[in-house]
Amino acid sequence: MKASQIGVFVLVLSGLFAFSANAADAEAGKAKSAVCAACHGADGNSTNPIWPSLAGQHAGYLYKQLMDFKEGRRVNASMTGMVAPLSEEDMRDLAAYYEGQPRKAVAVDDGLLELGESIYRGGITETQVPACMGCHSPSGEGNGPAAWPALKGQHPEYIVLQLQSFQLEHRANDTGRMMRNVAVRMSEMEMKAVAAYAAALP
Repeated sequence: MKASQIGVFVLVLSGLFAFSANAADAEAGKAKSAVCAACHGADGNSTNPIWPSLAGQHAGYLYKQLMDFKEGRRVNASMTGMVAPLSEEDMRDLAAYYEGQPRKAVAVDDGLLELGESIYRGGITETQVPACMGCHSPSGEGNGPAAWPALKGQHPEYIVLQLQSFQLEHRANDTGRMMRNVAVRMSEMEMKAVAAYAAALP
């Protein structure tokens, strides 16, 4: 294993330990989530497609994103203000609450599903884009222990926005540049197609 790969695994494991070191309280997270509901929905299912749904997302991933917003590794003007007063316990509780909420189906463009499936399951050979399911799983459930997000049930518009942000390096909190290295090789149509397919996974 290369030294760079070892570094990636150490970073991932340290992040997971930070989340699991203290037990989270989902009921407390529910009470604390009231301030989040305006954008992310009362149950974590956002009604605005440019704001992410949090329902059913891995707690470790949610906790990492909140910490990244708080510590400046991920930048968003709205979220920076929202996380400022949150303690680590608050973030753990919120993450635990949202992980336990059921996802709702989202609307997708059926015309993009064939191309999206090809990319999600087989990658793009010509530009060396790997299959998305390698990290996000064949079912779109992601990888909880690695803190890689679930994509199924997420708004495809939001997925595209994140891919574009990685491509332009406006978002740079991906471990080992994994997402930036992928997104930079994708066209807008390819992003839209794979986002539609991932979001629609049953």
